[in-house]
Amino acid sequence: MTATMKLGQLAEFLGATLSGPAELDITGLATLHEAGPGQLSFLANPQYRKFLPESKAAAVLLKAADAEGFAGHALIVADPYLAYARVSHLFDPKPRAVAGVHPSAVVAADAQVDASASIGACAVIESGAQIGPGVTIGAHCFIGARSVIGEGGWLAPRVTLYHDVHIGKRVVIQSGAVLGGEGFGFANEKGVWQKIAQIGGVSIGDDVEIGVNTAIDRGALADTRIGNGVKLDNQIQIAHNVQVGDHTAMAACVGISGSTKIGKHCTIAGGVGMVGHIDVCDGVFVSGMTMVTRSITEPGAYSSGTAMQPLGEWRKSAARIRQLDEMAKRLQQVEKRLEAVTSGDKASSEG
Repeated sequence: MTATMKLGQLAEFLGATLSGPAELDITGLATLHEAGPGQLSFLANPQYRKFLPESKAAAVLLKAADAEGFAGHALIVADPYLAYARVSHLFDPKPRAVAGVHPSAVVAADAQVDASASIGACAVIESGAQIGPGVTIGAHCFIGARSVIGEGGWLAPRVTLYHDVHIGKRVVIQSGAVLGGEGFGFANEKGVWQKIAQIGGVSIGDDVEIGVNTAIDRGALADTRIGNGVKLDNQIQIAHNVQVGDHTAMAACVGISGSTKIGKHCTIAGGVGMVGHIDVCDGVFVSGMTMVTRSITEPGAYSSGTAMQPLGEWRKSAARIRQLDEMAKRLQQVEKRLEAVTSGDKASSEG
């Protein structure tokens, strides 16, 4: 963590145009309406432009158009939000791990742990596991047999990796996440469910982030696969044999059923559910609480369900929805009668 940086240093770091004194000290980050002296802010959303004139920020990340007429100090960039994302790491107070194995950790004799890795208190690393350079494994994590964590991985406390989970480079996994749990696979024998052994694994690409209490089940036969750059929010369920393409992002509480394939660069909003054994092509956006019941073959935005209404209006709408089948039948009858009348009139005119 860097406690203080000069405004000129930040301009150089970002490749920004500096409007203000290069020696100005920047001690942290804050929103436009909360920032005080020494803090850097940003304007990314036009609805917050109203806070710009009165902001007490030491400097602001701005687009060139927003910087025109601004009396304060600024770093002018093409994308203020992206610039803020880059700068945020310079002021991140997250503790940095120290290389080494905590005395209370339990590491199998044949596990491979790079000397630069950090293994936290009470962590367990089972036989055949491989921990790469610069990996941080938080307290009380469990790394199952033959699992692999690539260079620069960061696991918060209490992450669980079952056996045969392969993690790429620079992967971030938050507390409570479970990777490699047994998929929900059963065969029915005369009303009794017989368990199917889940003998696949889990494969995670590079630069993936996995949120708090998210579960990714192991495959039944082949691996469940998460592509490079995928971002998964908290409390997501990824079922067995699901495949998620590179750079797809999912918000909280999404549920993906088994063997579904999701393409690259998709955005899945909160609470979306997907049935199993369907394909979703690249470049799809699915809005919140949508239920996806069939494959999506064309890029674009998709929604289902009804939007919020005042309770009284919603009850009326719900009542009409229940009447739709009967209304459709009546409409068909009217159409048939109209067709009969029209046909009769045509016959009479021709006669």
